[in-house]
Amino acid sequence: MAGWALGDIPWKTFDPDKVEPDLLKLVKAASLVEGNAADYRTYLNRIFADDARFRHAVDNWAREEQQHGAALGRWAALADPSFDFDAALRRFAEGFRIDIDAEESVRGSRTGELVARCMVETGTNSFYTALAETADEPVLKDICRRIADDEQAHYWLFHRYMRRYLERENLGLWRRLRVALSRIAESEDDELAYAYYAANGGAAPYDRRSSSIAYERRALACFTPSVMRNAVSMIFNAVGLKPHGVAGRVMTALAWRFIRLRRFWIARAMRV
Repeated sequence: MAGWALGDIPWKTFDPDKVEPDLLKLVKAASLVEGNAADYRTYLNRIFADDARFRHAVDNWAREEQQHGAALGRWAALADPSFDFDAALRRFAEGFRIDIDAEESVRGSRTGELVARCMVETGTNSFYTALAETADEPVLKDICRRIADDEQAHYWLFHRYMRRYLERENLGLWRRLRVALSRIAESEDDELAYAYYAANGGAAPYDRRSSSIAYERRALACFTPSVMRNAVSMIFNAVGLKPHGVAGRVMTALAWRFIRLRRFWIARAMRV
């Protein structure tokens, strides 16, 4: 899928004067989440143990995710030479673990698992698109555009297999929608908060709430209505709804309103 390697990134054009401190903290955290793809590869390979074709696709997906982490980590080390990507990744992997021993999907079915993976790729595509639009530093902008394209390709990879399994399992619209909404809600779980802490927290004890608020404050500031419009379209496609129409426009407006309200709540929480 990915048509690039670390050597294709124009590292020599890095401009330290255009590094934005808040984006640097986000990139450090993102590098750990991307770099920790091996656990998800193990989990998916166990869930789809009898599907060799899909497991091969998952192995390729995981390698690309790890390349994303390596690219972001290298950029973060250019921006902040004190950042040790390998050490931070070990700290993150030790503090955040998923159940890699599961033999059945936590979503209740393989179709549900693939719907959930589509939601993850929707979130990452949106995040890196927003980051690319926000960043002024040219190398970071280039990296984020490449990753956003990869994440969209990953979305369609999981979507294609979801359609295949849907023919066997016949998971209805409402069940797919429930899986999608539950996975979106999980964006506030420990993974992003702990990644932010492991990358930026220093020696202070981990506090989920403060780490989550610190991450969200910086991440949500990057989002725009156009990014949310594309995200809603991807979500609708995954659950079987028409992305273009009245429902799509209403959901986009609601999603953007939620982002704005969330920004307000976080700003208020930080003042308190």
